[in-house]
Amino acid sequence: MLPYAVYRTPFVGRTGEIARIDEALQRARAGDPRALLVAGEAGVGKTRLLEEATEHAADVGMNVLVGHCVDLGDGGLPYFPFTEILRAVEADPALSGVLDHYTAVQRLLRDGAAAAGDESRGAGIGVRLRLLEEVATLLADLAERAPVMVVIEDLHWADQSTRDLLRFLLSRLLPQRNGGPPQQRLAIVATYRSDDLHRRHPLRPLLAELVRLPAVARLDLGPLGDADVSELVRLTGTEALPDETVRRIVERAEGNAFYAEELSAAAADDGLGGLPPGLAEVLLTRIEQLSSTAQRVLRTAAAAGRRVEHGLLRDAVELPDDEVESALREAVGRHLLVADTGGAYTFRHALLRDAAYRDLLPGERVRIHASFARLLADEQRKATSAAERAHHHRESHDLPGAFAASLEAADHAARVGAPAEELRHVEAALELFDAVPDAAERAGADDVTLILRASSAAVRMGEAHRAVALAREALGRVGSHADNDMAAKVRYTLASSLFSVDMLESAYDFSSQALDLIPTEPPTTTWLWAAATHVQAAFYVKQNDVVRELGAKVIEAADKLGSGDAKADVMITMTAVEPDNRKTRKGREKLQQARELARAAGNNPIEMRALFNLGMGAHESGDLVECLAWLDEGMESARRAAQTTAPYPLDIRYLRALTLYTLGRWDDALETVPASAPTSFGYVAEAALYVPLGRGEPGTAERAEALYHRRPPNWTGTLLAGIVLVDEASLRGDAAAAVAWAHRALADLRVDAPPMPAVGVRLAALALSAIADTTADLRLTGRADEAGSWTEAADELAELAHATDEYHVEMRPSGPEGVAWLLRVDAERARVDGVSDPEQWAAVVAAFDYGNVYEQARARVRLAEALLTADRRAEASAEVEEVRAVADRLGARPLRAAVDILARRGRLGAAGAAAGPAHASGATGAAGALRGGPEAGDLPVLTGREREVLEQLALGRTNRQIGEALFISTKTASVHVSNILAKVGAASRTEAVAQAYRLGLIPPP
Repeated sequence: MLPYAVYRTPFVGRTGEIARIDEALQRARAGDPRALLVAGEAGVGKTRLLEEATEHAADVGMNVLVGHCVDLGDGGLPYFPFTEILRAVEADPALSGVLDHYTAVQRLLRDGAAAAGDESRGAGIGVRLRLLEEVATLLADLAERAPVMVVIEDLHWADQSTRDLLRFLLSRLLPQRNGGPPQQRLAIVATYRSDDLHRRHPLRPLLAELVRLPAVARLDLGPLGDADVSELVRLTGTEALPDETVRRIVERAEGNAFYAEELSAAAADDGLGGLPPGLAEVLLTRIEQLSSTAQRVLRTAAAAGRRVEHGLLRDAVELPDDEVESALREAVGRHLLVADTGGAYTFRHALLRDAAYRDLLPGERVRIHASFARLLADEQRKATSAAERAHHHRESHDLPGAFAASLEAADHAARVGAPAEELRHVEAALELFDAVPDAAERAGADDVTLILRASSAAVRMGEAHRAVALAREALGRVGSHADNDMAAKVRYTLASSLFSVDMLESAYDFSSQALDLIPTEPPTTTWLWAAATHVQAAFYVKQNDVVRELGAKVIEAADKLGSGDAKADVMITMTAVEPDNRKTRKGREKLQQARELARAAGNNPIEMRALFNLGMGAHESGDLVECLAWLDEGMESARRAAQTTAPYPLDIRYLRALTLYTLGRWDDALETVPASAPTSFGYVAEAALYVPLGRGEPGTAERAEALYHRRPPNWTGTLLAGIVLVDEASLRGDAAAAVAWAHRALADLRVDAPPMPAVGVRLAALALSAIADTTADLRLTGRADEAGSWTEAADELAELAHATDEYHVEMRPSGPEGVAWLLRVDAERARVDGVSDPEQWAAVVAAFDYGNVYEQARARVRLAEALLTADRRAEASAEVEEVRAVADRLGARPLRAAVDILARRGRLGAAGAAAGPAHASGATGAAGALRGGPEAGDLPVLTGREREVLEQLALGRTNRQIGEALFISTKTASVHVSNILAKVGAASRTEAVAQAYRLGLIPPP
């Protein structure tokens, strides 16, 4: 089956562009998957380029699968282009058998109905994520049979679910490593109109994200050159055009292939040699050359959209079959419509459809849209046409019909796990609510209830700020016509949404208002949930007495009303304020009870909250294996309930990546994070940012700064980015930047949070490490007086860390992580004064033994340094080998460089035991490898004379003094000094000496 129509215009120019696509296809066939995003203005030739490319692909044995996005105004058909692709697979006897193993794919093909053999799993089993994973796996399976080229056209019209699925697929294209085994034999090409992407177009942020993926490239189609347009014009028509006409066409077309074709056709048809004043007139001229019946059919098709099925168009024009077929044959013959093998017709270009549609008279337009709405309501078409019907009802001014169809489309989106489309359709219905007299009866709900449904959909898609805005809108409407129960429900829903955007004081105020609106006795379900929300809000603002007193009342009322999920919710909150909190075994037993209550009640969000707290409690207590087990359960439960983008599942994903990183499973951590995350949860997509930091990958600091400055701000994002920025500055040896970032991050984290965030201990330790490295360098280069200038900053950080620890110990004892970081604070503070105590660093190493692989290895470097200073060489050598093994396993190049430099400076390694005295003072961490000088595997090669000059430099001698000492001229000494500076990557003599000490080129004094 040909993916495109048989008729094609001549292919001119584009040699560079077609070569780019051919290269991508060649790499894909070799097992190196590629993706290209083809951008260009309307009519520039994107489709024609893909026609040529797909023909090449088919010729070399690739299976070509093409899907199109469609423009339905504010509505959307979830996953439409992929549904088109899947139907093509289903229709191909050679490929259809592969679908048998993919139940979620079959569900999509059957509009959410359970696939054969899938009934036992239920209709709501992880629809969204299973679908994403199954489409990716299906393409991989197809690529096992033969290389696959997937084409998605008109991405600017894509619905959010399609964008999400494309993001999912492209983020999993793993480039083939040099010499490595083949990956997927898959190429994905997507086109979009660049001139349609206005500032707030939803595709813009996705494109910015996708082009950063290693297997994805962008291909911009600019205007054709004048010579190419001229050639196209001369090849297109059946009759030769005068040179002056060709010149004017080239001038007017401005490099746009479609404009050129249409201008050329118009010039040939009218026989006058002149041109219409504008393209719209040209297009209408082409249409008006059809018979009146063909024009009627074409304009009717334009109201349907870019593509229309034959049967639907036939019924809409209300003409005899032979007249319809004759008209369609005429339109196809004049290359205005293209017939495909699926029994449908497509406008040859969207601009042509736009011109035909604009030419409709207002009355015609209303009548035709009404006809399409009526026809799509037929039982055979109704199941999958709700979004289209809503569009046609709106355009025909049938507001009640548009309202009902929008709600039906929202229900369909919910069934297939597309919360973004559900939200859009509910909002479309809300826009019409006041204009439809019986809207509440049609919807079975008032407007406030629909707004709360929209807010719930926003929560499920992870857009917390949008959920808050919608809840506030409900609050604005509820006063005039709702009873106290509804008014309370709106307020506690708003409070619950505010938790996710860190507006904790406001959440407490609204939950208080909710409770004030309804009596405590007799307890009702509304009071129960309002009180449960208030208990959680009270915890966040440290009103622990309220948590205990009101929480006990809620549990009692929940037992009376049989509300196990409300009881579970309050149990989770109350556990946090008890001595047996989530860090303890007894506390986690209570959380398990809450989880079981929520699961029995079928309340997945509260079950997710319990599982997140179970995982967090295990993490805080240092039991990372148990933590991972709970988080895996949480991920699976979220999949089953199709809630993977809701707040707690997103936080579970974040914590899972962090736990895997801590355990030293860095590649697994990278695979856990999604390619992107909702606006309010941007930190989830960067949850494994510590991995590129530890591996010394470029661009890590820029990613961290982007996360730090992301708006609206997020507390966890600020915490994550702050840690990375402080550590990155420390690794670069920039103590001033490390200290500044530590204080800035803490100041920002104190907003709407405890006055002394626990992360302050870690930030202080990292900044102190940078100060200690700096003071060690200063002492090495004879500037001990400058080293003393850092004492005040170091003391301030150490005092901050201890005050933070005392603040949190009053509430609950520090977990293993907090203990380890505080011990490191003290050890780093001692290093600032030049003291490196083996026992002190041994205690730090032992403290990180709860499972923090990387930080324990970094502490071992310091321990090895301290052991060398104490001349305990054999022990130091053992620590060095431990660190080397960890660094190699993690791919932590800076850590490996740091430990190799230490070993070289201390004369460790194979000949370490027989080496001379140890020389181990100074900055030996990863800073030395990251300050711009050579790393361990790329040491500068110095001549014997240069080493002698370097030793003289270390004594602080001038060029003249060096010359006198070495019996060379001052000029020769100057040349040697310049060579040394260049080889060690230093800008000054002092920096060269410090770099030489750091790299072990000369022993420190």
